[in-house]
Amino acid sequence: MTVISGAVASSLMIGPPSPHATASSAATLPLTGSVLAARSSTNPVMRIKHGLELEAPATPTELFEQYVPPPPPPPPPPPPAPAAVARPWTPPAGYVTIPVPIYRQAMTLDCETGALRMGLATYGHYYSDSALFAYEKVDSRSPVMGPNHTVVQWGDPYSNFVGNVWGSDTTPTGYGVYYPVIVSIAHSHGVPNAYGGEGFAPSTVYRALSAGHPVEVWIETNWARPWLGTWTAWDGRKVRYSYVEHAVILSGVSATQVRVNDPLHGTQYWVSKSLFETVWRDFNNMAVIFQ
Repeated sequence: MTVISGAVASSLMIGPPSPHATASSAATLPLTGSVLAARSSTNPVMRIKHGLELEAPATPTELFEQYVPPPPPPPPPPPPAPAAVARPWTPPAGYVTIPVPIYRQAMTLDCETGALRMGLATYGHYYSDSALFAYEKVDSRSPVMGPNHTVVQWGDPYSNFVGNVWGSDTTPTGYGVYYPVIVSIAHSHGVPNAYGGEGFAPSTVYRALSAGHPVEVWIETNWARPWLGTWTAWDGRKVRYSYVEHAVILSGVSATQVRVNDPLHGTQYWVSKSLFETVWRDFNNMAVIFQ
């Protein structure tokens, strides 16, 4: 007891008590008796909370979104296109078309008559194929055939229509007619100045077309060149022939092409001058010029 009393007395003599120390001592030392009763009546008891009883820190109330840059502005609209200006079409030099009507041949092998009909109609003279064909004096005799499906002897297309106009030119049961008969019918049906022949220069045909005159020419169907032969007519004339003999009428010309009115299917189209001249040559440049 003496030692304890001395130690207490020594601590009291060191200096005034610290308020923190007093509070700490009071908080940690148990109080009993009248002292506890007195304190309880004036101040509530302070109890140290256990760690599990402590409140969690408050959650931040501010939220931050990730920054997304705005999209780039749209490109400006293109300037309006200039208004189209209608300009009259000017044909190139040497380009000429003739208003020749387009007719399809009425009978299987009357292409020459169909082309003639278009040539006459250009000058305002309108006839049917059958009306014109009546002037062609049909020679309906069958051909004399030779080896390899060749014709040895048959009619004369320079003076008659050879064979059956409803027949087949490959069999052959029918063939066609050449320029003298077509010229004769043109003269008697309103175009007295028409003329025809063989051996025409291409330049003669092109000049006629440039002057507005349609030209009937003898070629091969679809501009093909399968085979050519020669037969002897009943009157002794030598006749150059092809199993795909055909006639069309030319209705235009340019620097490099000619326009064709084809009676086979009633069509109109352009072909090159080189193709025209090559196929036309197979019939010795035979033509009828309507003027």
